[in-house]
Amino acid sequence: MPRHSPSLDRATPDRIAETALLLVDESGPEALTFRALAVRLDISLASLQRRCTDLAGLLDLCTDHLAARLPVIEPGTDWATATEARFTALYRLLAAHPGLLALRGTRPWLGPNLLARLVEPQLADSLAAGLSPEEAITAYRRMYLLTLGSASFVDHRDPKATRAATRTALAALDPEEFPVLTGHLAAIVPAVTDDEVYYGALRQLIRATAASPSADAQQGP
Repeated sequence: MPRHSPSLDRATPDRIAETALLLVDESGPEALTFRALAVRLDISLASLQRRCTDLAGLLDLCTDHLAARLPVIEPGTDWATATEARFTALYRLLAAHPGLLALRGTRPWLGPNLLARLVEPQLADSLAAGLSPEEAITAYRRMYLLTLGSASFVDHRDPKATRAATRTALAALDPEEFPVLTGHLAAIVPAVTDDEVYYGALRQLIRATAASPSADAQQGP
């Protein structure tokens, strides 16, 4: 029989993903290297590479590990309620891990858990609510892109520092050239880290989608 490897026991997919996310959250995206991760896991570099061969595979592992935390919505839940629950949960997950967002860049956010907990049920619920396939995927993309952009725009883990940096940058502008930006700091700066900006925009999209002609026709008089 082949010899059992304790290092592979320590390098389960969940433990790799959890440790990689912790490393990025603590020290920033530049800290995530296979060598640093292997040291943190107390395994050999070769053992780690047997689990995920490259950075792309490691990032896929991390994102799908996070997606497993997305809620499973009870069947029969009102479409607007289910939609808001799914996307706000995604927003909170992404906002909690800005380093991972920076590392993934333009790579697509795909994986079994994300597809099963967000994409497939959201599209299925939209079709059941009366949207056409084209309307369903358009609505999904709008809400997904809003969520991704809102989560990645600033570091939501330290809003005070983000607001201070924004205020400093805007205050350095020439008031004659940028009278609006420099003259309304009290309104602009808090909005940069205000989660309600995202929640309000998401609800607007949900209301607009629910009012589409196809949805109205399905619901009837």
